[in-house]
Amino acid sequence: MKVKPVNHAKAAEAFLEDAPHLTFHDERLWDMRQKRDQQMHLLPEWQELRSRASAIKEHTLANLPEYLEQFEANAKKNGIHVHWAADGAEHNRIVGEILEKHGAKSLIKSKSMVTEECDMRAYLEPRGVVVTETDLGERIQQLDGQMPSHIVVPAVHKLVPDVARIFAKNYNTDPNDDSPQSLAESQRMAARPVILTADAGMTGGNFLVAETGTFVVCTNEGNADLSATVPNLHIATLGIERIVPRMADMGVFVRLLSRSALGSPITQYTTHFRGPQKGGEMHIVLVDNGRSARLGMEEFWTSLKCIRCGACMNTCPVYRRSGGLSYGAVYSGPIGAIIDPTFNERKYSTLPFASTMNGSCTNVCPVKINIHEQLYKWRRVLAEHHELPFVKREIMHMAGKLMGQPTLYRTAINGTEVALSSLPRFVLYNWLNPWGKHRELPHPVKQTFHSWYKKNRLKGKEESKGGKA
Repeated sequence: MKVKPVNHAKAAEAFLEDAPHLTFHDERLWDMRQKRDQQMHLLPEWQELRSRASAIKEHTLANLPEYLEQFEANAKKNGIHVHWAADGAEHNRIVGEILEKHGAKSLIKSKSMVTEECDMRAYLEPRGVVVTETDLGERIQQLDGQMPSHIVVPAVHKLVPDVARIFAKNYNTDPNDDSPQSLAESQRMAARPVILTADAGMTGGNFLVAETGTFVVCTNEGNADLSATVPNLHIATLGIERIVPRMADMGVFVRLLSRSALGSPITQYTTHFRGPQKGGEMHIVLVDNGRSARLGMEEFWTSLKCIRCGACMNTCPVYRRSGGLSYGAVYSGPIGAIIDPTFNERKYSTLPFASTMNGSCTNVCPVKINIHEQLYKWRRVLAEHHELPFVKREIMHMAGKLMGQPTLYRTAINGTEVALSSLPRFVLYNWLNPWGKHRELPHPVKQTFHSWYKKNRLKGKEESKGGKA
């Protein structure tokens, strides 16, 4: 059965109709963008840091096999069990086998986009493993049966009453509780007993360090440290692209990460995991899941430089006004629009078009990914692979014909004024004109540039030639 493309426009339309959520979402994310800018201006070396981070990532990706092997060797010396997962299914099987070997039936975990990408909870829960998210935003989304809507702040689209309703349903708290502090305390009280009795803990990770065989987790809630240290069994899952060569490189990335994500100088917790705790066991699963294939894509491989800060999402006018869930994917926003088609080109064929191509995403990216250029390139690839919707394909075909014939184009432009003033509204605003669904067509100009040029420049040149003759 052929997979249907995500209907981003329809989902975004529903989000736009909810004014309170729309306004909060837009303003909250723009506030994060402004705080990021404030931090940027405090560091004279900001652009140098971005260039250095980009260069480190590009060098590492160009030598990825060697650095991964170096990491594996050093991690094993540290007493860490290293596993390799070619795809999501293999990742889930490895994690399941580790848990089964230890008789673990309860798993606490901190935020991990890779486990979301692999749909791990859906694999483990039917096998009798209770998975509890310990990150506040992730737990809210888990209880509500939704994917994360943002890389860094997964429940950013929810208002306080939404959280109160979810907690009342699951924790029997007051559904009218309007205090964020009280709601956070409710989650803390519900989570602590689960954490203290868990059979195993799981974390994601922000960076792998090849030189030391260690990995780094950056959080603001401390839940990752609890997930990693309270149970004796710690499993960490990271994508293979998260590696950097040296510990010294962390001085570049740690300075960029939180400033770009939240506008704060550093995360509250930056934990370097070097090996299992005394009497414990540590496993790390290195996940490919299409990353090696993407590395071979000449026009898209630099998306692997991403450090998952979410800065491109915070600045994107389309993402801020459509919400992360409208993308129908684990990765949303501009970075998701260039990553998701590598997982399933047809399913996510609409996402590269969810952009105004303003370039702001590229400007704020701490590792200088050319996001807006890749969005354009994906549009071209999708058109070549015939993955455009029928209406869009036909409109673009007609537009190409029209713009490819100057005489026909000028005739059409000259007739626009008459058409807009005389044609019935249903002719102008219908399913063939999705742009006009929420907008009025612009009033045509009285004089086109071509007619102005012909009158003011060509006429003058002809008169000048006549005078010389």
